[in-house]
Amino acid sequence: MELNKNNKPTESELEILQVLWMKNSATVREVHEELLKRKDAGYTTTLKLMQIMFEKGLVMRDSSSKTHIYQPAVSRENTQTLFLNRMIDSLFSGSSAQLVMQALGNHKASKEELEEIKKYLNAIK
Repeated sequence: MELNKNNKPTESELEILQVLWMKNSATVREVHEELLKRKDAGYTTTLKLMQIMFEKGLVMRDSSSKTHIYQPAVSRENTQTLFLNRMIDSLFSGSSAQLVMQALGNHKASKEELEEIKKYLNAIK
């Protein structure tokens, strides 16, 4: 499924997608229990959000049994790309370099992360 501005996930929908990406598939109850580990959330709110996400095409739903099973219909990578491109365009005037400098300047990267970044930069040269 292609993400666009009409079906862009909200912050709450992203939290649900994080659970589904981790589990691959889950019931509303399973998603709700995961969300409760991080924040106070009502079951009916989780249910309603997942129904809206189904209508938006963000999740798929298997309705063959009494308990519906949900799966993500959008990939983590495509979602990250959508949000990252919008952030680069809106906050960094289209400059990927400014984004990277801001991220590295405000977040202490481990030696392993820095090595991974160096390898990636060398590979794209």
